[in-house]
Amino acid sequence: MTALLAVNAWEYELHPEVWLLIGAIAVFGVYSVRAIGPLAVTDGSQIITSPQKRYFLAGLLLLWLAADWPMHDIAEKHLYSVHMIQHLLISFIVPPLLLLAMPAWLARLLILDDGIAQRLLRRLTKPLVAGVLFNVFQILTHWGAVVDLSVENGVFHYVLHLGVFFTALLMWFPILGPLKEMQMSEPGKMIYLFLMSVVPTVPAGWLTFAEGIVYSSYDHSDPLWGISPTHDQQVAGVVMKIVGGFYLWALIALRFMRFASGQREADMAARQNRSSHTPAAVNKDGAEASEPPVGETTS
Repeated sequence: MTALLAVNAWEYELHPEVWLLIGAIAVFGVYSVRAIGPLAVTDGSQIITSPQKRYFLAGLLLLWLAADWPMHDIAEKHLYSVHMIQHLLISFIVPPLLLLAMPAWLARLLILDDGIAQRLLRRLTKPLVAGVLFNVFQILTHWGAVVDLSVENGVFHYVLHLGVFFTALLMWFPILGPLKEMQMSEPGKMIYLFLMSVVPTVPAGWLTFAEGIVYSSYDHSDPLWGISPTHDQQVAGVVMKIVGGFYLWALIALRFMRFASGQREADMAARQNRSSHTPAAVNKDGAEASEPPVGETTS
């Protein structure tokens, strides 16, 4: 039976909803750059940079990897640890890449215009609102009843992942969004990231140290590849701890080092600026002292 499950796990299954989503994002990106960009960027600057193109392609590739066969099928039907990897890719890896790929002119059109949708997006990208929405979805996706329903109902599973993906985009916007005026200060970003790391570590510990199987949908009598439900659950907890906790803490550490380095450079520049504007020394008669001409010496 285990061998049969292993074969079925690799049996290709088409997910048209995933291809529609990725295709829509790709078409929107290409259309924005080729049709809207030349009209929006009139100062001769680049419509899109090479790094932004690479971020966009990487984001789409990882989104496809997380949402399509085989990861989707293994995650939904067999291994909760793979489901956790899928979930963390959609929450912590893909959204930052897509935000880094977005040009500032496009973000201004989507968020800073006066339409109803733009005003709503401005409210949703506020750090408090975005953080609360993100964590609500993080909690929901680990609630037993929701997990079991998502395994049984493919439409609900897809809608749930869309919610996780969208709220993750909102959560990352105050940190990596293309509009500098809507980003938080560096100390604020570090505090914000730390708070975002708290909720994922709670179910991580719960999954790792639970005595029984938390989710009945993943309690298989014939586990895939011989991985027992208990070990699968423990691996899921460790993965969530590493990505949901250590990954965000590593980002905090990098931002702190960058912030501290910037502060040191700013202090050095300020000291140099003060020294260059220090009043010249004056002699005892009140006249400004000057260096003797070349070839002369003072007696």
